[in-house]
Amino acid sequence: MYKDLEGKVVVITGASTGIGRAMALRFGQEKAKVVINYHDNDEIENLIQEIKAAGGHAIAKQGDVTIEQDVKNLILAAHETFGRLDVMINNAGIENPVPSEKMPLKDWNRVINTNLTGAFLGSREAIAYMLKHNIKGNIINMSSVHEMIPWPNFVHYAASKGGMKLMTETLALEFAPKGIRVNNIGPGAINTPINAEKFSDPAAKADVESLIPMGYIGKPEEIAAVAAWLASSEASYVTGITLFADGGMTKFPAFQGGRG
Repeated sequence: MYKDLEGKVVVITGASTGIGRAMALRFGQEKAKVVINYHDNDEIENLIQEIKAAGGHAIAKQGDVTIEQDVKNLILAAHETFGRLDVMINNAGIENPVPSEKMPLKDWNRVINTNLTGAFLGSREAIAYMLKHNIKGNIINMSSVHEMIPWPNFVHYAASKGGMKLMTETLALEFAPKGIRVNNIGPGAINTPINAEKFSDPAAKADVESLIPMGYIGKPEEIAAVAAWLASSEASYVTGITLFADGGMTKFPAFQGGRG
């Protein structure tokens, strides 16, 4: 646990399920004040109560990260309810497999707008707020191993995460003199609802595990732990990086055992 996170105000987009939900709970355990952004989820009240039971505080704010005013409203909700903003986590993201030569423009735009433009809008609004209120805050963007590993049939997703890499590095360089840190987390294969059907097939699960040197699919709580560290003062000298939490997936596992 990180004592300096107690009382900090954290906004998390796409926080009703999966990695976002795990992060909301972890920051609740750190006794932070959490603004939970969600798109459409009936279970949001249960999450708020879990955060409160863990010692934190939470409110929920519905909104679409691709809509500029909805993102502005997230920052406003943090300010009006908790009086400040310390950590902005741009977690909302989507994916769908389509062969690249058949990909409709609407699919490309939907993924780019959510994953990359949504993260830009969240970063922009959070940084503007922090500058206005002289807050040395944190931006954490949820990238992926696919900011560096090509992913056939997911060209829109890979492009969004590759773009996020340089967006994050640029923002980190631009605002380091103001004490604002900007970093990415790059998860590998994580057992979230979006992957539940795939991982329920033993053959598909084993196939994915063969790509992971540590040999198992990660848990959302393991990514939440990385987010808590990056947001804490323990990471005070860290900015402009992608911290991969992937069980070694980015380390060319095909060469394991001296193959190649």
